[in-house]
Amino acid sequence: MNQAEFKKSIQNLFKLQEKLLTRRNRKSSSGNGIYNRYEFPIVTAAHAPITWRYDLNQKTNPFLLERIGVNATFNAGAIFHDGKYLVVVRVEGSDRKSFFAVAESKNGIDNFRFWDYPILLPETSEPDTNVYDMRVVKHADGWIYGLFCTERNDPKTPEWDTSSAVAQCGIVRTKDLKTWERLPDLKSKSPQQRNVVLHPEFVDGKYAFYTRPQDDFIQAGKGGGIGWGLSTGIENAVIEEEIILDNREYHTIQEVKNGLGPAPIKTAKGWLQLAHGVRNTASGLRYVLYLLLTELDRPWVVTHKPAGYFIAPEGEERVGDVSNVVFSNGWIERPNGDVMIYYASSDTRLHVATSTVSRLLDYVLNTPADPLRSHACVQQRNALIEKNLDLLKSLKKTVKKSAVKKAAKPTKSKKR
Repeated sequence: MNQAEFKKSIQNLFKLQEKLLTRRNRKSSSGNGIYNRYEFPIVTAAHAPITWRYDLNQKTNPFLLERIGVNATFNAGAIFHDGKYLVVVRVEGSDRKSFFAVAESKNGIDNFRFWDYPILLPETSEPDTNVYDMRVVKHADGWIYGLFCTERNDPKTPEWDTSSAVAQCGIVRTKDLKTWERLPDLKSKSPQQRNVVLHPEFVDGKYAFYTRPQDDFIQAGKGGGIGWGLSTGIENAVIEEEIILDNREYHTIQEVKNGLGPAPIKTAKGWLQLAHGVRNTASGLRYVLYLLLTELDRPWVVTHKPAGYFIAPEGEERVGDVSNVVFSNGWIERPNGDVMIYYASSDTRLHVATSTVSRLLDYVLNTPADPLRSHACVQQRNALIEKNLDLLKSLKKTVKKSAVKKAAKPTKSKKR
């Protein structure tokens, strides 16, 4: 193509992306009263800046080919900082490597734009092969921390095994989400650590962590779950002892594995916790989100846990690189009590759902727990049905009496 055509092609690239970036997002018409989904994903691979993917120099890229592709944008940490909603997105390139990049929005629902550069994450003496799923939390010590999974090839495996990995919790901290300091990886007695979350406050003067001390290949219902542990420091964080806060359970939404999502939201009733649960299906693993509440003074003690899932994949959310999956590691509480829940679908794209602290607490406090047996589940449902049928009968009687009174009441004749 000649110079004029090349220039026009570049203009078209930016024009099409600008249309996507400025698209207004609207609440979906359907809802369950607990939260609202939105019509469009908030961040997709197409949101990645043109400058990240194309060489715009005609001499070195005469056909204007995409040089470094982006495959997916998902599993984002989230924070409200300097008056803007920021999501620290897991961006996966066409080469399968993941990295982190910050996208910002004024309202947290649409018009998300990536910053000019992705995060060049500092490495330890043992470089990361892959990094993903950063949880971002503003801690009581004044720092903003990012906890993420770092994977390296397992040195104990034979050369022919190119898929076995060692997964640990990497830790970085920042004041502005632009300059990051890398700290040593979290140490614990567990051989693998994924989905580690930093509690936002000190507990007994120590840093508190939600962990997942389990191996991905533990049999369903046999140990593992969301853990809890303390460390005297953060610059060389070591957890000596872990307890299980929320177990995996046979024939539930979390029979294969479970892990905490973002750092919890503090409420008057306790710490509101968002987690993911995984179970087997005929088509593979199914990831859903669920809520629980823990004590204020003892965040490792669960007080309420509704049965079943809070959010599950629907419609196009079920299709992607890893189908039938929703995952969240970021949410933001607004000053007015609104809650922005950032969740990814099928390891492909990022969405937002909105609710309020009061609605989420009502859901957690008043939704019955899983009785773990079909017979007991039907009893639970029948009790609700009976309650509603009695209420409807009462309403019908009230309406009937009202109609009778209205019919019996003499009408005044109109003056002529």
